[in-house]
Amino acid sequence: MIKGIGIDAVELSRIKKIIEEKPQFVKRVLTPKEFAVFQSLSKHRQVEYLGGRFACKEAFSKAYGTGIGAVTFQEIEVLNNEKGAPIVTMSPFTEGQAFVSITHTDTTAFAQIILEI
Repeated sequence: MIKGIGIDAVELSRIKKIIEEKPQFVKRVLTPKEFAVFQSLSKHRQVEYLGGRFACKEAFSKAYGTGIGAVTFQEIEVLNNEKGAPIVTMSPFTEGQAFVSITHTDTTAFAQIILEI
């Protein structure tokens, strides 16, 4: 049974500007494991990665029914499985499974989360 669905979109130009002007924001959004992945990427890919993870966490908070604030960025972790697909590896949603999808265009990152009991 589906408990919640969330979707979010982020403009990558906004993420690029934030990385350049407020680099501390990256560590506020990404968990230590996500940050380690972020650091291994090219500058262009860092923008996509942060945009995608930010969108995931916003989408998760919508699916969870709380919004960011009641659930923090650090409580939600999205890494990749052995095939490269994004998976939620940490979250406050413990009563079921979280499914995630991320996609990018040249200008936008999108994420969708489905929480299933």
